[in-house]
Amino acid sequence: MGEILHGFAAKIDKYLYMKSVSMKYRARVEVGLNPGHSDPEGETTKQSLAELNYPVLSVGVKKVYEIILEARSRNEAKKTAEEMCKRLLANPVKDSYSLDVEEE
Repeated sequence: MGEILHGFAAKIDKYLYMKSVSMKYRARVEVGLNPGHSDPEGETTKQSLAELNYPVLSVGVKKVYEIILEARSRNEAKKTAEEMCKRLLANPVKDSYSLDVEEE
């Protein structure tokens, strides 16, 4: 039982340490289609704008994610946001993304 409590206390200490040295960062991620992939939403929007007599040549649709996260440095926050993009937010087969991280 003592080992369990010691392990739990160590986790609490680590959590409190991380909270004390962490800062808040805002990651802005824009995800869009790579060239050559069809963008039906963009095409539909382009057609609708043309029907409203706007001289639109093309429309591309992107998703924007604004993520607030904690990290010890801007570099760590950027690395974490980059990992989020690669693991979930962008499909490398069809998407490209841009990423900007700023202190909150």
